[in-house]
Amino acid sequence: MAVDDATEQWLADLRATGATRDAAHARLHDLLLRAARTETNRRANRLRLTGVEVDDLAHQAAADAMLAVLAKLSQFRGESRFTTWAYRFVVFEVSTKLGRHFWTRNPAVPLDGIAWERVPAVFGFSAEREAEWRELFVVFRHAVENELTDHQRQIFQAIVVDGVPLDALRVRLGTNRNAIYKVLFDARRKLRAVLVAKGHLPEER
Repeated sequence: MAVDDATEQWLADLRATGATRDAAHARLHDLLLRAARTETNRRANRLRLTGVEVDDLAHQAAADAMLAVLAKLSQFRGESRFTTWAYRFVVFEVSTKLGRHFWTRNPAVPLDGIAWERVPAVFGFSAEREAEWRELFVVFRHAVENELTDHQRQIFQAIVVDGVPLDALRVRLGTNRNAIYKVLFDARRKLRAVLVAKGHLPEER
């Protein structure tokens, strides 16, 4: 497969020896570090990270991404620009490191057993208007406990109730973002179907 001139130059320089290869490694690290900083800063607010902590994670992600890129250079098939391909390694490393960092700072967050007393506040239900939402809440709780699988309930609790960041949950469960999205989508669809059947939500048109 034909590749663009910039990609050809990257590959040639990284496969070279001596000063040419060293210079290419330095350029690659700079590229990956810029990408890591962008990704880390974009996601940092959700984990309440700032300053030195963010930059340290970005450096770690860039270093590990560079090792991965060089180790898998022979697997590059030219289906995208080299820089686009390399950027994927940064995204993965940032996601993994932010996920692990969350559990380091929040080791006590449970992944089993929903604290139901906290759920009304999560959904914005006020105590003053409990009479209005009590029946809906009872139906909702019954649906979560009886209609969802254990895995769906675990992910629904973590993301929706406990506010665990997606990257952190991915790391803890050893899965990927798409798999979590799919489980959460299916869980919400089941819950909505129950609430529609009980008259608490309108049918979709």
